[in-house]
Amino acid sequence: MLDIAEELHRWVGQGRAFAVATVVAVGGSAPRQPGAALAVDSDGTAIGSVSGGCVEGAVYELCRQAIEDGTTVRTRFGYSDDDAFAVGLTCGGVIDVLVTPVRADDPARRVFAAAFAAAAEGSAAAVARVTEGPDELLGKPLLVHSDGAYEGGLGGHPELDRTAAAEARAMLDAGRTGEVVIGAGGSRCGSPLTLLVESSVPPPRMIVFGAIDFAAALTRAGRFLGYRVTVCDARPVFATAARFPDADEIVVDWPHRYLATTDVDARTVLCVLTHDAKFDIPLLELALRLPVAYVGAMGSRRTHLERNERLREAGVTEHQLAALHSPIGLDLGARTPEETALSIAAEIVADRRGGTGLPLKGAHTPIHHDTGTPLASVA
Repeated sequence: MLDIAEELHRWVGQGRAFAVATVVAVGGSAPRQPGAALAVDSDGTAIGSVSGGCVEGAVYELCRQAIEDGTTVRTRFGYSDDDAFAVGLTCGGVIDVLVTPVRADDPARRVFAAAFAAAAEGSAAAVARVTEGPDELLGKPLLVHSDGAYEGGLGGHPELDRTAAAEARAMLDAGRTGEVVIGAGGSRCGSPLTLLVESSVPPPRMIVFGAIDFAAALTRAGRFLGYRVTVCDARPVFATAARFPDADEIVVDWPHRYLATTDVDARTVLCVLTHDAKFDIPLLELALRLPVAYVGAMGSRRTHLERNERLREAGVTEHQLAALHSPIGLDLGARTPEETALSIAAEIVADRRGGTGLPLKGAHTPIHHDTGTPLASVA
């Protein structure tokens, strides 16, 4: 649901009544993951997706019905080849969808509105909703902020809200979206309740070092993937907004000095495109010691070998060197800056998602790899 929060935030501001269908659980080769959503307003306008097209029509009608009767429902869609016209997933997977109305007369609308606003602004927040349990509890939102404060409620005992808020905050800290099970009274015992916790976290960072033409293309690719992109170069004549219109931030500084003072985390990716030893060595010496998601460096194989020797001389261990993606990118036969950017972006996705980088044709590996690691923004 929070993956379409920006549009839903506008709908709330416009006073629209709508319903949101959210994927709450998946099995097999499902096309979308928990948190993916389709929303329909009272005029029939639809945004988002829960299945990539397989069951959108049926879910659309469920949303229209929910707007009309104000009832939250959970529905399962699976694969069926008994009837060529039956509603089902052609991929053979299973998805459970929670359809929740958000009408003007709904007391929970205020909580939903706050959640959409937080996600649209890029603030860290999580929404917990009961997806399996008593009908009167289904769909009611509990909004949890990064400091642990919460608003709204699940409609049960206050202890239930406190326990749900603690579970949601833990999921938010990890940037995860998924279902958790707790007791109906908030304890670990008693009748179980299943909650969907959707986390919205600020976009991860991509820092591109080296203001070259390849960096401009990579900046566009990074932004397309949902990263907040920074370009850093010590040369002010090259590090300009005119050359990097897609960058969120342009920094004129020595790369290693900037990296030492800026905030990075376990989702940050660092792409070193300078391929100049006076920049690369002090920068990579620091980068390979940081708890970031990815460090890649551009250069020929000869440059790579020479750079590794310089890094060893600087005290970088073999274990740290093993984390360096160099030469950067996958072997796509790339020539142009745009093709090279695609190569680098593909390697980042494969590394973060546990992919092999091999063609799917003829392979026997899963199409979707569940590493439990969020790549960008929500979910």
